[in-house]
Amino acid sequence: MLAKRADFLAANRGRRQPMPGFVLLVRDRQDGDPVKRVGFTVTKKIGGAVVRNRMKRRFRVLARELLPEHGIAGADHVLIGREGGVERDFAQLRAEMEKALRKLAAGGGQPPRPPRAKAGKPTR
Repeated sequence: MLAKRADFLAANRGRRQPMPGFVLLVRDRQDGDPVKRVGFTVTKKIGGAVVRNRMKRRFRVLARELLPEHGIAGADHVLIGREGGVERDFAQLRAEMEKALRKLAAGGGQPPRPPRAKAGKPTR
């Protein structure tokens, strides 16, 4: 389980697969450890604490079911909740998660995003 902010920031430099209910980020740690780690994030834009916690509970169940079989060994997986994801049918969410994991395992997905400019510092 990912807990440190640095792990989430590192995962953000990995490949991404956007889906209607979530965005899946996967980053190979390249440390020789085959453990599949997972983290979840849902912003306040999505809803209050009740809505965010419900969405994270759904993500935990999906991760428990799908990561052992479809996850990428030695990688960090981060699920980012999207607007409307909490209302999606669970079976549909599960199918989307399988599809996203298959695409990323096959080397697909969007490439990493370039780092953002730091807030408060002028860019030239």
